[in-house]
Amino acid sequence: MKIVRKRDLPQKVCLTCGRPFSWRKKWRRVWPNVLYCSQRCRNTKRKN
Repeated sequence: MKIVRKRDLPQKVCLTCGRPFSWRKKWRRVWPNVLYCSQRCRNTKRKN
């Protein structure tokens, strides 16, 4: 089993709060579609 450190995982920046967040196993199939770091940020989307 290969050990993967958190710093080696892909990261994105949340569109709402601007904070970076890392890849999670539960997002493995939908990672290209993930835009927000949490449900709270998803519910309070910025209006452009």
